[in-house]
Amino acid sequence: MRALTPGVRWAAVVAATVALAFGTTVTEPASADPAPISRLTVRGSSFVDEYGRVVLLHGVNNVDKDAPYVTPGDGLTVTARDAELLARHGFTAVRLGVEFAGLMPERGHIDHDYIERLARTVDALGRAGIHVLLDDHQDSMSAVFGSNGFPAWAVDPKPFPGEPNPGWPLNSATMLSLNLAWTNFWNNSGGVTDRLGDALSALAARLRGNPAVLGYEVLNEPWPGVAYPTCIPLGCPKFDAQYQGVHERLTRRIREGDPAATVLWEPNVLWNETIPTHIAEPPLTPALTDPSIVFSFHDYCTFNEAAIYLGLPPELIGLCDVQHDRTWSNYEAVAARTGIPALVTEFGGDARADTAARTLDRADRHLVGWMWWHYNSIDGPTAHPDPFTGDLGRQLVRTYPRATAGTPLSLTFDAKTGETHYRYRPEKRAAPTEIITSDLHYPHGYTVDVRGGRVTSASGSRVITIAAAADAQVVEVTVTARG
Repeated sequence: MRALTPGVRWAAVVAATVALAFGTTVTEPASADPAPISRLTVRGSSFVDEYGRVVLLHGVNNVDKDAPYVTPGDGLTVTARDAELLARHGFTAVRLGVEFAGLMPERGHIDHDYIERLARTVDALGRAGIHVLLDDHQDSMSAVFGSNGFPAWAVDPKPFPGEPNPGWPLNSATMLSLNLAWTNFWNNSGGVTDRLGDALSALAARLRGNPAVLGYEVLNEPWPGVAYPTCIPLGCPKFDAQYQGVHERLTRRIREGDPAATVLWEPNVLWNETIPTHIAEPPLTPALTDPSIVFSFHDYCTFNEAAIYLGLPPELIGLCDVQHDRTWSNYEAVAARTGIPALVTEFGGDARADTAARTLDRADRHLVGWMWWHYNSIDGPTAHPDPFTGDLGRQLVRTYPRATAGTPLSLTFDAKTGETHYRYRPEKRAAPTEIITSDLHYPHGYTVDVRGGRVTSASGSRVITIAAAADAQVVEVTVTARG
């Protein structure tokens, strides 16, 4: 999606045993100290920290699409002040946009100054305890087509003389030149896919060993090119097989720069229109035995955006639950056949609380982490105020298990009251379960009730720590607002 205005998407066109119970009342929470940053890795279907605890990520997107890219103080790019604000609200992740046009503005020439700006931004977020996903971002492929992503030299063909361009995102479905350029990319015509691999490898090499790096997303919202009609309505196995092959090659290139890198794969963008992906289906499934691949997906609603941006009847928004359920059903199919972790790397887009809630509640039910679209800086000449106010803030700023010493079982959060219920199966770890509390929902403090364990954190802590009882099979935690 676009960083400053979401715009119209292509979508608009087409219990358990309880050992003991403790109740603890704490005063109004103090500021949360950032957790010491350590590199997260993938174990089975989860992200885990250095203690083997399962990590749930809540975060935001920050994507600068205009050259010179990632410039602190421009009113868009996150700074240390932004990192402090995000950490105060309990966010632990940022999806930071990376432009191919910034990494390699000329064929074969890596812009190391750009990479250094990215590295400094990663460091600023890491000091606040926030992990960073480096997202290779594009919309309608390139500025050549009026949007962003690929450098001009990497685009072939360019728009044809007199060819109408309705702009992003409609041009993906209407411009022959754009569809041919995408097809040439998937076919590695002129070696452009290899050059993207060079750029991503250079970025990974510079950030190698940085514990704040969550991973690298190969490509944001990829378009199938001339094959796209074959994807409607049931998906396109033939194209997705080619697509998976390109992702495998680019993953290997990223690993040349950082052998330990976690790499995220996103389905082609028609996923956003409820169309399923066929990646990792037989006979391709063995490719995803790679232990550090994560599935990245977006959760948007066609009807919501048509009502908001096309002026269609707002009653259409009432149909959004149908689309969200379909998207999450498609995710469940991917999870069942791959067993790999997943993140919702984009959702929202319109600053509406009800739009965010549809994704957030489903993510909680599936115990999946997320990154909201979109956060702009509170610094600079075009600075934005703290967006986490009002009803939207009460949805996004949540109480949730940041790290679980065991297996998460269920999570619910009431955005109106702050009441949180969490259940997990405990396992012995060298660190306790940590539940970070919302700084918006408990103006008079909160009460914690634990069954199967006890609270070990100090009174007033923003982070509740839980130690399981020795014989507990399940730990149940309830957090409620006082007063």
